[in-house]
Amino acid sequence: MTQQFKVGESYATRSMCDHDCIFSFTIRARTAKTITTEVHGETVRRGISVWDDTEQFKPYGTYSMCA
Repeated sequence: MTQQFKVGESYATRSMCDHDCIFSFTIRARTAKTITTEVHGETVRRGISVWDDTEQFKPYGTYSMCA
């Protein structure tokens, strides 16, 4: 069973470049394929992908070492 994001829950991850930098996001809404969250004060929608039976999304977009 795939681990899924839940609305209202907060999630955090560390930066690949700086161990002291922690990115934190609260899931505002979701559909089967998208997440709605807040990035730099703006509400944004991001696509969901599944890796190793766990959902993931890229809040700042795709770039090398992205969160």
